Amino acid sequence: MAGQQKIALTAKDVCNMKQKFYGILVRKERWGVSWRGRFAALGLIGLVAWLVLCEIHPFLAVTHRENAKILVVEGWVHLYAINAAVKEFQTGHYDHLFVTGGPIEGSGGYINDYNTEASVGADRLRTAGIPNDALQMVPSHVWNRNRTYYSAIALRDWFSQHDVHARSLNVLTEEAHARRTQLLFQEAFGRNVQIGIISVPNPDYDESHWWRYSDGVRDVIGEAIAYVYAKFFFWPKHD
Repeated sequence: MAGQQKIALTAKDVCNMKQKFYGILVRKERWGVSWRGRFAALGLIGLVAWLVLCEIHPFLAVTHRENAKILVVEGWVHLYAINAAVKEFQTGHYDHLFVTGGPIEGSGGYINDYNTEASVGADRLRTAGIPNDALQMVPSHVWNRNRTYYSAIALRDWFSQHDVHARSLNVLTEEAHARRTQLLFQEAFGRNVQIGIISVPNPDYDESHWWRYSDGVRDVIGEAIAYVYAKFFFWPKHD
């Protein structure tokens, strides 16, 4: 009897040790991460970070050409991409080169077709050697949102208005912008048109070590965020 009372008191004492303030606070046992587990987690994080550093740039700066007679150049690209576009046009046996782009940044909105990136890009391509009869600018009037998509929409509408029936085309742009450009052009044109993409590398930094350069970090991180938005959070209206 005494032994049973002692056991009961011990159980009560243990219960009291796990509760405070009339049961408002309760102490519970839990599993914790050991040092071995922490090292394993750090190793996994390091592996993922290494894979991101090595693979994110090739993923974003994709080049995949289609068999096409139409080359499209985004008009905002820099001179090195303009020169690459001229070479691509000459060696790729294209029939036509179209330049896209909306109002020039800082202009406050659409003024006229000649105050657009499409017009500026076309002038630079013409000066670089593209024949005038093969060159056509297609400006967009949208300037403050989703400019790549609405530039593609403007080109799609121009094709429709001028009875251009394209089954495939290649779009030339810069660096890490390529993956998002291809995605948005495909959204605009639909699955009946094959969209190829050509990424021109930036000569100002080594793309295999992009994280060592401020331009590389800005391009890759910015385009990675923009691609995730375009892929998962952008629902265009299909006209």
